[in-house]
Amino acid sequence: MTAEIISVGTELLLGQIVDTNAAYLARTLARLGIGVYEKSVVGDNAGRIGDAIRLALTRADAVIMGGGLGPTKDDLTKETAAEILGVRLVNDAESERRLRDFFERRDIPLPPTNLKQALVFEGGEVFQNEFGTAPGVAVEKDGKIIVCLPGPPGELEPMVEQSLIPYLEEKMGSKHPILVSRVLKVIGMGESSAAEKISDLLDNENPTVAPYAKTGEVHLRVTARAKDEAEANAMIDPVDREITARLGDCVFGRDDETLEGIIVERVRALGWTLAGAESCTAGMVSGRIANVPGCSDIFMGAATTYSNQAKQDVLGVSRETLDTAGAVSEETARQMTSGARKAYGADVAYSVTGVAGPGGGTEEKPVGLVYIAVETPHATRVEKRLFIGDRAAIRQSATQAVLNLLRTTLAENMVEQ
Repeated sequence: MTAEIISVGTELLLGQIVDTNAAYLARTLARLGIGVYEKSVVGDNAGRIGDAIRLALTRADAVIMGGGLGPTKDDLTKETAAEILGVRLVNDAESERRLRDFFERRDIPLPPTNLKQALVFEGGEVFQNEFGTAPGVAVEKDGKIIVCLPGPPGELEPMVEQSLIPYLEEKMGSKHPILVSRVLKVIGMGESSAAEKISDLLDNENPTVAPYAKTGEVHLRVTARAKDEAEANAMIDPVDREITARLGDCVFGRDDETLEGIIVERVRALGWTLAGAESCTAGMVSGRIANVPGCSDIFMGAATTYSNQAKQDVLGVSRETLDTAGAVSEETARQMTSGARKAYGADVAYSVTGVAGPGGGTEEKPVGLVYIAVETPHATRVEKRLFIGDRAAIRQSATQAVLNLLRTTLAENMVEQ
């Protein structure tokens, strides 16, 4: 089965909201083994919605639509789809009951316009909405399926999991193959370098291997088509091992694993505690670490010391170092790390100081110059890096670099223990 996704809403075209529904639907359909080759976004206009549906029906078995099921005049998805298919819209008693109950429980009068949300495709399926007022609807005609889902992600996603997935699985039958993907996460090399090392694997037909760049990382998606998840993983495993053998320690995780999560696990495994000091990143590193559930047992804290005075007062960086070497220097990074370890009584600490721009750079210390350091009970490692991009990109790259230096330093100490 193939499917096409159509997102409806003028607000999407204006960039007022991001279309997260399409990404979620694409992932879900891939998991079911349904190929998605086209996605489109269309505004709240019956003519253009109709054109998008007609085109989608010429090249896909199923058209999955999100948005445009509200009570107002510009909510036209269901009505337009029904007209194109030649299917009547009829009132669904259960949907109307739920709609009236929704407003009564909130002691709000039911606007008559909301009753249009209880209209469904005659002879079709109704997906009741547990978190809103608009039910989802689906109908099959002439071998084609159209599904209309509510736009709010908090309503769409539960409806997909509870109703759409079982509906599509029944339509496909039990023998339909599924797609399973595993993402290998790479740091320390660019997309082109990683692709070059695995160039022959990129020609695989099943499982396929596809690289794509993320901020400070490269992700390699390995996807297998198989009869079930166990068979798919058995096909993915040897490819995973081959990629890891070629890229080595640059492969740091898979799927939902994160740099910060790995760091917290390693600090805990060593029986250590962690602290930090940040200048140009101003808390971005510590924010990533704090996102890890349960990190409070190993993460003592981090100081944001943006000014030279704060570096002196909080971390004990010497005035002489700041006057001679400067705030952006190896010497300052070393002293920031030592100061953080001492201030928080931690076993290991990190620091970062740099020129994030757009101003403040010189010929000797250009915008993008960053020093990062990690100090353990045994040694201190300092790296000088030069990043490109705007202020946000430089700060993000510096954050990634600190986390990766922490990751590799901790790994070395685990081996030594």
